Amino acid sequence: MSIIDAIILGIIQGLTEFLPVSSSGHLELGKAILGQELEAGLLFSVVLHAATALSTIVIFWKDIYEVIGGLFAFKWNESWQFAVKIIISMVPVFFVGVFLKDEIELLFGGQILLVGSMLVLTGFLLLLTNYFGNKEGEDVNFFQALLIGVSQAIAVLPGISRSGATISTALILGVGKAQAARFSFLMVLVPILGATILELKDYFEATEATQTVGVTALVAGFVVAFLTGLVACTWMINLVKKGKLAYFAIYCFIVGAIAIIYTLI
Repeated sequence: MSIIDAIILGIIQGLTEFLPVSSSGHLELGKAILGQELEAGLLFSVVLHAATALSTIVIFWKDIYEVIGGLFAFKWNESWQFAVKIIISMVPVFFVGVFLKDEIELLFGGQILLVGSMLVLTGFLLLLTNYFGNKEGEDVNFFQALLIGVSQAIAVLPGISRSGATISTALILGVGKAQAARFSFLMVLVPILGATILELKDYFEATEATQTVGVTALVAGFVVAFLTGLVACTWMINLVKKGKLAYFAIYCFIVGAIAIIYTLI
């Protein structure tokens, strides 16, 4: 993979990680367009996800600081409740990562038909936010945290937007718009950072012949994804508050249909 290709894929990741259009799906489409057949495709995807996770930390640093500070009070306060909700939301994706890792990795190999189909599914999910999610101010409860976690686990499939799935699920369950965006973006930090560490360990332990993505390309993709992620995260927060998610359904339908038609012909 060239540095230019890594930069292009980094831009795709940074913009699509927070927008409800599936970053993993667009990465697979981008690889197909660029002719990238990467044995380490999942590694590159995880590294780019780590970059956008870092941009999330930068955007929500005040929230993270308050939660961490509240934990040291050692009381059953809002910080501890929020932390427990995050842990609960991590259980489904942890299960998938531990027991279905190999099966999921097989899906990141140019499965354009799958990506297209899942993008269409994401579009339908986003449309539902037009009919639900009108309530304001309600925070995530413990049961809702689990259901949102299930949607995050399903969103490991390329083509299903993680932010689209988790935010839409939260809104459909009656969570306030601002709270839905905050919970969705913060809940992914630990799983993504943990997966990044594990994948990097496997990458550096691999033989040189299997390392199809150079370190320079990984760094270039990481930096670009981080910078574009800062812009996209801020934009997405405003979109959720204004209730504009359904507009992205049209985009998902169009791109998904193109991917399906391209595969069939």
